[in-house]
Amino acid sequence: MRVRWLVAVVAVLGVANYLNNVALAWAYPWISVVEVLVLLGLARAAGLSLADLGLARASWRRGARWALVAAVLVLVVYLLALAVPAGRDAFLDQRARLGVGGALFAALVGVPVGTVLLEEVAFRGVVWGMVARLRGPWWACWVSSVLFGLWHVLPSLGLGGNNRVVGEVYGSAAFAVTVSAVVVTVLAGLVLAVLRWRSGSLLAPIGLHWATNGLAYVLGAVLWTISG
Repeated sequence: MRVRWLVAVVAVLGVANYLNNVALAWAYPWISVVEVLVLLGLARAAGLSLADLGLARASWRRGARWALVAAVLVLVVYLLALAVPAGRDAFLDQRARLGVGGALFAALVGVPVGTVLLEEVAFRGVVWGMVARLRGPWWACWVSSVLFGLWHVLPSLGLGGNNRVVGEVYGSAAFAVTVSAVVVTVLAGLVLAVLRWRSGSLLAPIGLHWATNGLAYVLGAVLWTISG
């Protein structure tokens, strides 16, 4: 495995980030599928196996168990957060003000297809697999997580205006919001990467990632509906 393949993957991710957040943001769930196919094509050309990507058939059952446990834990944490006013305010994000139907579409289509599939295949699959081949799993966890954090620079630019709690904490300090978002997503990426490593399956971080984003949309939409 040569470093040039990793460089090519990072270049593709840079283009994908621009397309998904700027040029073709309205079509991001669908173009994400094309981007996933391109990344898997690069992985194949670089000689990565299904096991390198966390997709070996033997890992499916174990990965699914980890995914289910992770999703249940996220749901419990979210329900506990909803029990306090500050927690409820955090869910009142403008991006979840879609109505219950819109939130279900986001949770069942937009998040899994446009976000989770692309990001997990990219960072915990292809990038993790390439770096693990080159330097080992710890390097794979850190490199994939740092790239995952940088991937969220563009999505963080409107965060202060979309989320009430973020806006109250940071005010108009957009740079601070972006830096905080990058740091948080690096740490989140590290959790997802270690989960992929320890489980041996990409299904485990997929389950955690979907639960974190998808359930937030549904619960946020319910809160917006209740609050009027």
